[in-house]
Amino acid sequence: MSEHDGPQRRQGYRRPPAESAEGLEDPPGEPEWAARELCLELLGRRARSRAELANALSRRGVPAEVADWVLSRFTEVGLINDRAFAETLVSSRHASQGLARGALAEQLRHRGVDPATVSAALAGLDEATEMSTARSLVRRRLSASSGLPLAVRLRRLVGVLARKGYPAGLAYRVVREEFATAGIEIPAELAEDADPDLEAQ
Repeated sequence: MSEHDGPQRRQGYRRPPAESAEGLEDPPGEPEWAARELCLELLGRRARSRAELANALSRRGVPAEVADWVLSRFTEVGLINDRAFAETLVSSRHASQGLARGALAEQLRHRGVDPATVSAALAGLDEATEMSTARSLVRRRLSASSGLPLAVRLRRLVGVLARKGYPAGLAYRVVREEFATAGIEIPAELAEDADPDLEAQ
């Protein structure tokens, strides 16, 4: 039996007919067929990492040997590609949600992407792009907070960036610089209270 033959076919089982993905032959046996169909269904909804699919198969009670074989076949034919998955997530969520590298790394780790692949995907997001996005996020919210006390505005805008994964020091610096660009002066005592770099000293 070759490595592509899959786990042993159950005696007497006849697999239901199904359309195969291009380059992916129907695996033999009931659990293999069910695992393949579940993976195709999940991938049809959105891209997923190999770990996410493995977890889904485990929850459905698919034996580990069967799951590994099906996932390996999907990887061989390109239906599973964690590197492409990670790069797409980084690009799309930074553009649409303004997430920083810290938040993006956490999302990829949560989806079971290995550290080396996470690092490679994040390498495509340089510091200049990240800084430009942070400034845009603050700029869009600056006018909307004009009626609030200065301390509240400062805290909320820094919080917006922090929740998106930007380091506290960078978040404060961006907010402070955008205030200056808008002609808003931050009193020295307020600046000291809000500056995380001073708090760490």
